[in-house]
Amino acid sequence: MSPDEYCQEKAAQSGSSFYYSFLFLPQEKRRAITALYAFCREVDDVVDDCTDESVARNKLIWWRQEIQAMLKNNPSHPVTKALQPHLQTYQLDGAHFLAIIDGMEMDLNQNRYLDFIGLQRYCWHVAGVVGVLSASIFGIKNPQTKRFAEKLGLAFQMTNIIRDVGEDARKGRIYLPVNELQQFNVPASDILNARHSEQFVALMQFQYERTQKLYDEAFALLPEEDRRAQRTGLIMAAIYRALLVEIQQDQFQVLKQRISLTPIRKLWLAWKTYVRG
Repeated sequence: MSPDEYCQEKAAQSGSSFYYSFLFLPQEKRRAITALYAFCREVDDVVDDCTDESVARNKLIWWRQEIQAMLKNNPSHPVTKALQPHLQTYQLDGAHFLAIIDGMEMDLNQNRYLDFIGLQRYCWHVAGVVGVLSASIFGIKNPQTKRFAEKLGLAFQMTNIIRDVGEDARKGRIYLPVNELQQFNVPASDILNARHSEQFVALMQFQYERTQKLYDEAFALLPEEDRRAQRTGLIMAAIYRALLVEIQQDQFQVLKQRISLTPIRKLWLAWKTYVRG
């Protein structure tokens, strides 16, 4: 199996909404973004799949060393072998790959965030940086497009946080800011024990409205000259925003289940957004 095939398989297995947006890219860009996505999955799986924290930390150390080796044109892992040819072509900053690993390490260091400012810092590492790398692959003429990509990454991550409240709680993690739980009178124990209440719905409606605003703010930052090149990001946004609405219409029943869109609906949204540009 070639490095590109390895990354393709990793992306396809995840069933992620991102995978559907990649389908409309030219072959070379599709190879690059698939390798980037596979890297994100690899380092994310380190934290999610390792039950021994010391093993997870050692694996992240290995990945830091592997990124340095990739930057010196000496990668050993299929993912970094697939990524390396694209670094210069799309001007991908090696520091950004290390920042993503920093974000994964944050999950080992803390499982609560006191306020949205702290949560935003985490989101920048695990999603904002990914947004900038992705936008660089799609094509950037105006530097402001990187601000669009960062903001869109934050909106994506907040959508993930809303969708995965129950799943994260079963791992002992609550990403919703502590001061906002207090504001809406939702004890952490309610989330950890999957207690759905009117207060929880109000808390999640607040998260929903803020995340919708983040999408609007991101779109407002996208320069017209880069809109066509960034269509893949807009496809991702159409799918994720539809998911966000689905969760809200289902009264935020996320504590005991994981709400998702069907593959057919994702493909339809991807095609419709691509055609409309």
